[in-house]
Amino acid sequence: MSTQVPRLLSGLVDDAAVFPPGNAALPDAVIAHRTHRTAWYADMVGPLLLPASEIQRGSLSGLVDPAEGLVIGLIGDTGLDQLPQALDALAPDGVTARQVEAPVAKRGEDPQPGLSELMTLAGRLDGAAVYAEIPLTFGLMGALDTLAEARAAGLPVAAKFRTGGLAAELFPTPVELAAVICACRDRKLPFKLTAGLHHAIRHRDPETGFNHHGFVNVLGATLAAVGGAEVDGVAELLAATDPVRVVEPARAHRDAERPLWVGYGSCSISEPLTDLIRLGLVNGGFEA
Repeated sequence: MSTQVPRLLSGLVDDAAVFPPGNAALPDAVIAHRTHRTAWYADMVGPLLLPASEIQRGSLSGLVDPAEGLVIGLIGDTGLDQLPQALDALAPDGVTARQVEAPVAKRGEDPQPGLSELMTLAGRLDGAAVYAEIPLTFGLMGALDTLAEARAAGLPVAAKFRTGGLAAELFPTPVELAAVICACRDRKLPFKLTAGLHHAIRHRDPETGFNHHGFVNVLGATLAAVGGAEVDGVAELLAATDPVRVVEPARAHRDAERPLWVGYGSCSISEPLTDLIRLGLVNGGFEA
């Protein structure tokens, strides 16, 4: 493992280059991902995230040498019933899905039917992790109970939540996100996050006026939750904008394995890396 990327940050950022707001063309994303996987900061980078719709269209054909063993995360944008076809389409290109991520309900819908369908799929996969994207609305806690029970029974399932989007209501407040982190902690349920985590420290976007969570805030808050902090203490760390306060928990645990929070997808690898270097959490000669 690289000495420049601490253990705490290993695999923190999945490569979501083809997703908004980056919207990279697939050929460019594949080439860039190869560069990330061989760079000095490679230990920080997770799999390339690709939508199931692109895989079903055969968009990877000709872009990947089967011998290179590309590892991806499959994002279910086609509906749960289409995921098996997308997974089958990976084999001819020698591509492996390390994880499958899919929404199980829209906001306000009961997540349980979608959870049941996704867990049936999880039982047919060869060890790939399955992340159920659950809206932070109706039925959330019951869905976490269902996932925790399935995981305890041996299914490789976990949760995924959105922390941003194109509308203000898609950004959970610090208290809302803290409650979710603590709920996962109480159930020993790993989770992923997606959307809105553009920078390390909590900030207000000057163009939209939306308050974005910082990914180092989330890291510190998760460490605090695992250490026994309750919702109010976890929320304080999520709401903090003082870099010194936010960075200290991460610095204190830099050599430990990251607990509970699997990581998040980012359309840019350079932006979080640059932030981590500026905050002194990663050492390296990266040029933005």
